[in-house]
Amino acid sequence: MGRSKDRRSKARRTDHLSDEPRGAGDPAVDERGALVDKCASEHGAQMMTPDLQELVEAATALQGKFALEDDFTAGAVAAALRTGSGRLFTGICIDLACGIGFCAEHAAAAEMLKHRERHVVALAAVGKRGLLPPCGRCREMLLQVDSRNAGCMVALRGGRVVRLADLLPEHWLDADDC
Repeated sequence: MGRSKDRRSKARRTDHLSDEPRGAGDPAVDERGALVDKCASEHGAQMMTPDLQELVEAATALQGKFALEDDFTAGAVAAALRTGSGRLFTGICIDLACGIGFCAEHAAAAEMLKHRERHVVALAAVGKRGLLPPCGRCREMLLQVDSRNAGCMVALRGGRVVRLADLLPEHWLDADDC
C-alpha cells in the first residue's frame, strides 16, 4: 500500500531564497512551474533535480518483488509522485492473473486521490534495473485524472527528465474535433 508524506515535514533547502544569483546547475523553475536543472534547461535538455531524486529514493526504498499466492507477485515496480501541494505519495505494482493487477503509478495515484489531490508535478518509477517510464496505460490515467498532469516531470534513466505530454504526443484529448 502506498504512503503519503507531507513535504513540509522535511527540512527544505533554503539557499534558493537568498538574493545571490544562482549558479549553473542550481534548481530553477521553468515556464510550466516545474523544477529543472538551470544549466540543463539552458541547453534544451532537462536533468534530474534534488526534488526528483527524492522521488527516486522513495520509490527505490519500496521496490522489491515478493510472492503472493501461486505465481502472483507484488512490488517488482514502485512509484513515487509529488503533487502540486508538495505532498509525496507512493505505490507498488501488483501482478495477478487475468489483467486484474495494477501498476505502481496507479497505486500511488489512488493514494493521492484518497487525499483529494489530483495535480501531479513529478513522477518516478523504479524496477529492479532502475528507473522506468510509465507505461501507456499509466500515462493515459494520469492525464485523465487532471489535464494539468501533462506538465508532470517524469524521471528517466540517465538522469533525463521529460514532461508527461512528451510521452503522449498527438494525444486524443488535444484533438480539435473532440
